[in-house]
Amino acid sequence: MTVSPDPPTVPGGVSSTAFDGSRVRVLLMLDVHDGAQQQFLDAYERMRHRVAAVPGHLSDQLCQSLENPTQWLLTSEWESAPPFLAWVNSEEHIDMVEPLADCVRDTRSLRYTILRETGGTDTAPAPGSVALQSAPRTGDNVVRHALTFTVTPGSESKVAEILSGYASPQPVVNDTTRLLRTSLFLHGNRVVRAVEVRGDLQDALRHVSRQPEVRAVEQAIDPYLEQERDLTDPKSARVFFTRAALPAVHHTASGRPEGTDVRRCALFLPAVPGRGEELARLLSRQDEAVATHADGPVQAATVFHRDDIVVRLVDVNGDPEDAPGPVLALPDAASAAEAGRLLDAAALGLDGPPTDERALRRLLAHARMQPLTDRRAPAS
Repeated sequence: MTVSPDPPTVPGGVSSTAFDGSRVRVLLMLDVHDGAQQQFLDAYERMRHRVAAVPGHLSDQLCQSLENPTQWLLTSEWESAPPFLAWVNSEEHIDMVEPLADCVRDTRSLRYTILRETGGTDTAPAPGSVALQSAPRTGDNVVRHALTFTVTPGSESKVAEILSGYASPQPVVNDTTRLLRTSLFLHGNRVVRAVEVRGDLQDALRHVSRQPEVRAVEQAIDPYLEQERDLTDPKSARVFFTRAALPAVHHTASGRPEGTDVRRCALFLPAVPGRGEELARLLSRQDEAVATHADGPVQAATVFHRDDIVVRLVDVNGDPEDAPGPVLALPDAASAAEAGRLLDAAALGLDGPPTDERALRRLLAHARMQPLTDRRAPAS
C-alpha cells in the first residue's frame, strides 16, 4: 500500500474526495426487534467471515448497548473509501446482509475517514502503510448523492414528461435536515437524480419518499422501469436503492461568488469495463486545477461513480460549449489522452478518443444529459 498525499485544497473553496487514500471507519447503528437478539447474533456469525474476505475490509466489531439490549453497533474499518463504496452498493452486499433484515427494525449508517488515532505509544506508521492526512478536507455542510436507473427503450419521452412536471416536496425534514436541491437528467434510457442535503442524507431520503407528490411520480414511472420494484415492500425498496445508488466520490467548488449566468449540466461518461474508478480518479484530479483557475468557467463540480458508470455534474459560468475542456475536466492534451484510454467511446456513439478541440466538443455533445428538472428549495 502506498503512502497517499494530503487531500488537495481549494483556497477559499471546497474540496472533498473519496480518493485521498484515508482509511475509513463505518458505524452501523441497528435497532433489533424485541426478542430477536439471539437470531440477530446468529445471522451475524454466519456472515462475518464472508464480509472479512471482501477486498479492502480490515476489521469489524459487533457491540451491544449496555442500557438497551435491542440497540447494537457494528463498526468496520476499510483500507480506503473506494472498496467500501463498491461493496456496499453491490449485489453481493444485498445477498450478504439479507439474513439480518428480518431481525432489524431500523438502521443508520455513518461513514468517516480516519484523520487521527492514538495508541498506547506514539509511533511512526509502519513502512508501506497509508499515512494519516495532515489536513482535513474542506466542506460546505452539504451532502451530495445520486440515484440512477434505466427505463425501457421507447419510454424515454413519457418518463421525461413525468419527471419534469411533479410538484416540489416539502424541503424541511426536521430541525437539523433540509433538502436543498434536486436535479434530474436523462441520457438515452438512463435517469440520474442528484440531491443536495444539509444535515442527514438518510433522513432526507426517507422524508422525500413519504411525500405524496413524490410517491405519485414514483408510481407513475414504475411501469417503464427496466428492473421491477415495489417501493411499498421494504425488501424491494432496499434492493432498488442499493442498485440505484450513485455515490458522490469527489466535489470541488471554486469559492468564487456565483454569477448570474451559472448553468448546471450533467455528463454521462461510461468507462470501458473495469476502468470506472480510474476514470473517476482522473476527473477528480483534474477538477482541482479546473475549479481553481481564476478566470475559469467551472464554478463547482461533483463526480459520481459506481462500477463503470461515471457522471460529472458541473455548474458552469456561461455556455458549456464555449469551454469543453474545462467542463469535461480534460483541460489539456495529456488528460484527454488518458481519458481516451478509459472512456467507452462506442457507448457514447463516438468513433474515437478526444484527441483535439473538435473531438472534445463532440464528446461534450454526446455525453451531455438532457435536463429534466433543477429545483432549489427557497432560501437555500
